Amino acid sequence: MLFTDIHYLDENYHLVPHASVGVRDGRIAYLGTAPPADTAVWGRVIDGKERLLIPGFFNLHSHTAMTLLRGYGENLTLHDWLTKRIFPFEAHLNRDDIYWGTLLGCAEMLRYGIVSTSDMYLHTEAEAEAFLKSGVKANIAACVSCFDQGDYHQHADYSLLREQLSHYHGCADGRLQLELMLHAEYTSSEEKIYNVATAAAELGVGIHVHVSETASEVAGCQERHDGRTPVAYLADCGIFDVPVTAAHCVHLAEEDFAVLAQKNVNVATCPKSNLKLASGICPVEKLLAAGVNVALGTDSVSSNNNLDFIEEMRIFALLQKGISGDATQISTAQALAAATRCGAKAQRRADCGSIRQGNRADLVMLDISQPHMHPAHDLLSNLIYAASGSDVMLTMVDGVICYENGDWPLLDIEKIYAETEKSRLRILAELG
Repeated sequence: MLFTDIHYLDENYHLVPHASVGVRDGRIAYLGTAPPADTAVWGRVIDGKERLLIPGFFNLHSHTAMTLLRGYGENLTLHDWLTKRIFPFEAHLNRDDIYWGTLLGCAEMLRYGIVSTSDMYLHTEAEAEAFLKSGVKANIAACVSCFDQGDYHQHADYSLLREQLSHYHGCADGRLQLELMLHAEYTSSEEKIYNVATAAAELGVGIHVHVSETASEVAGCQERHDGRTPVAYLADCGIFDVPVTAAHCVHLAEEDFAVLAQKNVNVATCPKSNLKLASGICPVEKLLAAGVNVALGTDSVSSNNNLDFIEEMRIFALLQKGISGDATQISTAQALAAATRCGAKAQRRADCGSIRQGNRADLVMLDISQPHMHPAHDLLSNLIYAASGSDVMLTMVDGVICYENGDWPLLDIEKIYAETEKSRLRILAELG
């Protein structure tokens, strides 16, 4: 496949105008300001006039199947939201619900240019099968419910985990990766936390965990664990001795920044979700100053309520300027990096996250012909501050077009709508 006469953002997010980008065998095989000598050998040729090609987005914290709970539980505190709405609804979810809810989330991701996500939820096999079908890359955090009594090697969860790893980890040419899920310090016993850390190290996988999302979470942890913050406590338990994605990290003590940096923890900031639940604002400026890799996440659509990643980038950048009182904080390049290259780094996908020859062809094409994209003094600035998810025309993952102009070639979108509505109505009836 060959894109011609198209603008693209190179690996340093510099604009290359009126260029050609060739894709072959799932990778970016040609970059040039002129078309290759023989365009016929590239197969389909896409005219890129008034189009912008950017690297696909990496969503570093999601609960994809929670599409089923979009709009269910508004104007509540995080505690009430979880205990009065989310947990009761989730108690009725079955494997099919998770499968179709995940597919709906994948369709929305692709519509908005998200090519990969780090997901934590339930029914790992159902999630994995849905991600495989959709074409989306995923780091799936396998749910571990036990590991908190006796030898964890003897638990049924451990045997199931090994089976899941052998079946899904690295499958589809590496498109799926499995990690371990630790929901949070406040929902886990100390024994379970130690065992999850030990199992992750033993199995050679990472961990996805919620950390310091609310002030009350931090205060509760300090009360339970001799004044230690969630960051300090989890570090002492060995959680950060393997690759970790720590979601939220809103309420951090001064000593936490050095720990996160020294342990190479990846922080997934979720600005829209944290605002909606009034959890606070992640101190990104301090994290970056400490040398922490900060990537962008949406959280679930139950607390967001959409997966428009351009909107997420814009709010991310504006928030940091607003809370710092410094308009120079979070450049447009930093905002795009948090949504692309930093996410790929956190997922340990070294050949992803930027438009560079040899990288995997995870590409998003946007329509820049609309009034809100003109004039184009700076197309990167327009992307962050003027564009919207609706400008996405095409999303490609590993060289495969997974969304184009209202069509999902790999998905039956009408069946997905029907099945998720069936799940929603059944669960509401069961809840009474």
